[in-house]
Amino acid sequence: MLSLDELRGEAQAGSIDTVVAAFTDMQGRLMGKRIDASFFLEDVAQHGIEGCNYLLALDMEMDPVPGYDLANWEKGYGDFAITPDLATLRRIPWLDRTALVLCDVRNHDGSPFTPSPRQVLIAQYERAQRMGYTPMFASELEFYLYKQSYAEAHERDYSGLTPTIPYILDYHILATTMDEGVIGQIRRGMQAAGIPVEFSKGEAWQGQHELNFRYADAVTSADRHTVYKNGVKEIAFLNGISATFMAKPSEKDIGSSCHIHTSLVTPDGRNAFVDGHEETELFHHFLGGMRGRVRELALLIAPSINSYKRYATESWAPTSISWGRDNRTCGFRIVGHGQSRRAECRIPGADVNPYLGYAALLAAGLDGIERGTDPGPELVGNAYEAADAEPFPASMREAIALWEEREFARATFGEEVWRHYLNYGRTEQRLFDEVVTDYERRRMFERG
Repeated sequence: MLSLDELRGEAQAGSIDTVVAAFTDMQGRLMGKRIDASFFLEDVAQHGIEGCNYLLALDMEMDPVPGYDLANWEKGYGDFAITPDLATLRRIPWLDRTALVLCDVRNHDGSPFTPSPRQVLIAQYERAQRMGYTPMFASELEFYLYKQSYAEAHERDYSGLTPTIPYILDYHILATTMDEGVIGQIRRGMQAAGIPVEFSKGEAWQGQHELNFRYADAVTSADRHTVYKNGVKEIAFLNGISATFMAKPSEKDIGSSCHIHTSLVTPDGRNAFVDGHEETELFHHFLGGMRGRVRELALLIAPSINSYKRYATESWAPTSISWGRDNRTCGFRIVGHGQSRRAECRIPGADVNPYLGYAALLAAGLDGIERGTDPGPELVGNAYEAADAEPFPASMREAIALWEEREFARATFGEEVWRHYLNYGRTEQRLFDEVVTDYERRRMFERG
């Protein structure tokens, strides 16, 4: 990480001349500006920058979308303030002479732009702190590497790409050695960018990888996740290959997950989920809250049409919201011993926006504590086959309906956030419904 004084010294020495100031949009992408380091130090560090508020009212294609109350043609698509969080200032070693700072999005009066994903999480983080806890999170983010560059993938219409490794490389040292030229760059780059790496490993399919980082408070962890995900794509680009974090790159592939680990820490540093070696009632209520609310918050946890293609029997992706101890067939897996006891939510895919996914799970867990929610009985055995395993929503359409019809999201996140993401979900579904897919053409062009 960098202090302003350290940045000033590096700018004077010429080792850093560019600062990227960026925030995360609804889709989880970094949006912002590249700023001359001297101007950043003289002006931006104190006063911030501005950007068009349409950046939080776009679809994946960067098209302005109607229906957003806070950003629209009728209001002229004005600017909002983009304020650097200087605690996130860091070197980006894989880009030449570059640093990055993550930003908060604010209205011109200084108040938070509430639908901004980082603000949605911060609101729940502060709620947890008012209750006397610091929420600790970690994400396990999986991705695929392909031999083709992004330009080549585009020319191929993202079809028929060649994985960097042609066979399953789960924990396979020889196979991961073949990708170590890139994966090693990612590990070392993240470490130098202030993201403490634990390990990397091959994942469950051809060309699929995972890097893991140390857990941190929820906001810091989401920040790291965002920098890492963007960095993997940049490093892949610089090596002439491509990486994807799609939840399900094709029907033939195992999906890429984002398992989210969660615990609460008391002011004296103890894990509130355990007392000695015993799980606390608070832990059971937090787990009960996550289970009780996760379906109606699916829009934040599985945010794209593609998200739902990942949920398939015996695919390593859960299809239910069941919970079990060290049971990878369940939506919630209880892991860790003693002070490391935690809940792993296995439901999100690699396409999740970490700020929104974290906020959803944290809000649900805190609600469980406040209401004393019982998590129900542990599922022992194969959750894919259990008749009493309550299913997670199977489609974006179902997720939208639950978000709209239930009161919890509106009451918890507020009317502005609720309406904003309802419009987001409706837009995602509408845009997909308007497309004629390759599946339809293959089935119907000749034989239909």
